[in-house]
Amino acid sequence: MSSKAIVPAEFERLIVDTTVQEKAIAHPVDWRLMENARHKLVAAAKRAGIALKQTFAKETKTLRRKAGGYAHARQFKRLRKVLKRQRTLLGIVLREVQRKIGQASQATAPAPALENLHTLMQRAERIHAQQPNGKNKLYALHAPEVECIGKGKARKPYEFGVKVSVAITHKQGLMVGARSFTGTLYDDHTLHEQLEQARILSEDTAGAPKQVVVDLGFRGVDAANPGVEIIHRGTFKRLTDEQRRWLKRRQAVEPAIGHLKHDNGIDRCWLQGANGDALHAVLCAAGDNIRWLLRAMVRLGLKGLFAPMVARLIMLATVLAMSLRARNTRPHRLAWCVW
Repeated sequence: MSSKAIVPAEFERLIVDTTVQEKAIAHPVDWRLMENARHKLVAAAKRAGIALKQTFAKETKTLRRKAGGYAHARQFKRLRKVLKRQRTLLGIVLREVQRKIGQASQATAPAPALENLHTLMQRAERIHAQQPNGKNKLYALHAPEVECIGKGKARKPYEFGVKVSVAITHKQGLMVGARSFTGTLYDDHTLHEQLEQARILSEDTAGAPKQVVVDLGFRGVDAANPGVEIIHRGTFKRLTDEQRRWLKRRQAVEPAIGHLKHDNGIDRCWLQGANGDALHAVLCAAGDNIRWLLRAMVRLGLKGLFAPMVARLIMLATVLAMSLRARNTRPHRLAWCVW
């Protein structure tokens, strides 16, 4: 702000929208989930000192290959037969582990191995019980927080990850908030938490948000957000001319989300758990703000706050160049050059 790249008044008017942060998982098909559950359950039981009568490794390998071929050929009746057999074998392994896990004591098996086995058993039971049209499904063994969120596009009907809300300033497009949400929430249920994050992150530099420009998915939450004026085209006839001009810039958040995905990597999260999703969203928004700062340096020139920063960078680059030059001018390198 001391460089006048942005004024504090801009933080009072925001644009908010939501997107999906996909998780780094394979596409969740039933035959792959059941095979992974059986394989990891057998490995965890072995680490816990539980000897299984049968692991069905050879048969499930054949079933996995058949399921992939039948799905590719769209032979769904044969595919359902393979899935039924896979579910039966997973149930046999589950019941055997449940019978023998009581015999495994702390003396024969370490506590972390038993805890990991209990966790895998709970997730394998969910995969064994879930049906294609069921709810609260598990889409990855290592990421139970993943949700199926409808996209509505022909090329990608669904996305598997978590919902992320993004808030930018109305005029300059600076990211002031990026927050992930667990579950399949509707957009209007995320606005209060997003404004809370934006208020916390900008409390040292600017005031609280007073106007928020949103799309129609955020209708009906005026009572849950007192002191904030929510502007959307559902109340277009009641808007003033100034508010209608603000509403015309609502689409500015769409390219901001696009750059956030393709330039800063929010399109795929590799961090573990719900905390990893939250950290990934915030760090991607911070990377976008760094790009915004570099563009502001080019636009405003090297003055004010940017001049000391650039001077330090130039000094650091000079020191690195001198150290590399000194390393390259050692005696053995000089002798080689003379030769």
